[in-house]
Amino acid sequence: MHSYEKLLLENKAWAAEKVSDDPAYFNRLAEVQSPEFLWIGCSDSRVPANEITGTTPGEIFVHRNVANLVINTDVNLLSVLDYAVNHLKVKHVIVCGHYGCGGVKASITNHDFKAVLNMWLRNIKDVYRIHRSELDGIKDEEKKCDRLVELNVQEQVFNLAKTSIIQRAWKHEKRPHLHGWVYGLKDGLIKPVCEMNAGTHIDSLYEYDDL
Repeated sequence: MHSYEKLLLENKAWAAEKVSDDPAYFNRLAEVQSPEFLWIGCSDSRVPANEITGTTPGEIFVHRNVANLVINTDVNLLSVLDYAVNHLKVKHVIVCGHYGCGGVKASITNHDFKAVLNMWLRNIKDVYRIHRSELDGIKDEEKKCDRLVELNVQEQVFNLAKTSIIQRAWKHEKRPHLHGWVYGLKDGLIKPVCEMNAGTHIDSLYEYDDL
């Protein structure tokens, strides 16, 4: 049996178990979703949003990419953000990184990961540059990486606040609140590292005055 065929068999067993436990389970899921949260997380398979927050499918709208980045030219991310904020009317947007992130670890090195990954990881290198004085003072490499994970989350939350999508919703609907969290692979716990309530003032250079 091929490995992918095992996934299909497991899917059938999972679906049967869900129906056995709750015959109306899939009928409820098929209805229109109305999540309160948008989760921007890392693609790492060890950090599934629903499982680590104890929520059910439909409660969290999810976008994932390498190292949970919010990049102003990423149409994929921005389309998810636009849909979540303007159509699903989410009340909270969460950027969740995780300690031991491979993307963050790679960004600290000077290794050539070829064109596309180099381009992506440079965004994390920029976070390092902004916080170089603090990070260069941390001699333990694991602790340095962990702190960069936290700072990266903080900068991605700031990147969210820079978007006209968020600022327009803040101005007209007083939502969503922005949260920066980090998940611990070693203990399964989420650590809040930063927060921005709707309407928080950021650097005036990024604030739109005609929304």
